[in-house]
Amino acid sequence: MRVIRYSILASLLAALALLAGCATTKPYDYSAYQSHPPQSILVLPPINQSVDVNAPYIYLSTISVPLAEHGYYVFPVAVVDSFMKDNGVAEPAEMQQVPLAKLDQAFGPDAVLYTTINDWGQKYHVISSDATVELTSHLVDVDSGATIWKGHTRLVQSSNNGSGSLLAEAVVALVQQVAGSTHDYTRQVSGQANTQMIGNPNQGLPYGPYNPKSATDARRVSATTSR
Repeated sequence: MRVIRYSILASLLAALALLAGCATTKPYDYSAYQSHPPQSILVLPPINQSVDVNAPYIYLSTISVPLAEHGYYVFPVAVVDSFMKDNGVAEPAEMQQVPLAKLDQAFGPDAVLYTTINDWGQKYHVISSDATVELTSHLVDVDSGATIWKGHTRLVQSSNNGSGSLLAEAVVALVQQVAGSTHDYTRQVSGQANTQMIGNPNQGLPYGPYNPKSATDARRVSATTSR
């Protein structure tokens, strides 16, 4: 009887795990995107909730490439940042409060990408170090003001692969901690996190009109390619 009970319990746990897996991979509802498919995207500087003051600048340096490779025209992020500051809007939180009509008048984008940095930085442990990047983004159609896509990603890259001796791993961790003062590993992780969020098969941003895969992307089936 006990064996049967364990078997039933194991089956229930497996079923719950399967259901949990299905829940996390549920496809995103792209109906809003399909109603307002953008060609160009304006990326605003992110709101930084981490303790790393350099995080927004590193993020901005790593977001344009994955968006462009995905098939969108991306307004130069440095130009956007400088333009906003030159016009008296200095902080990312203030920039993200600028009305869409004003952004449309100044730049003329199809959509605006708003991002919040939830977590960012390098953390050192006894025998390892972790570089962490967590982002939340949403894309807003300029004409309608509708949110046409939301994304979230958290990526942690650890230096410890568990392959060496305890002493060797401790030495490596010490070296990386010293090197961390001159080399910022979050830049690499930020690029990977952006690519991961944008390219997620079930939750990512659909291919834009300048990517050849756009025509066969099922998430754009009912979308038009022009405004």
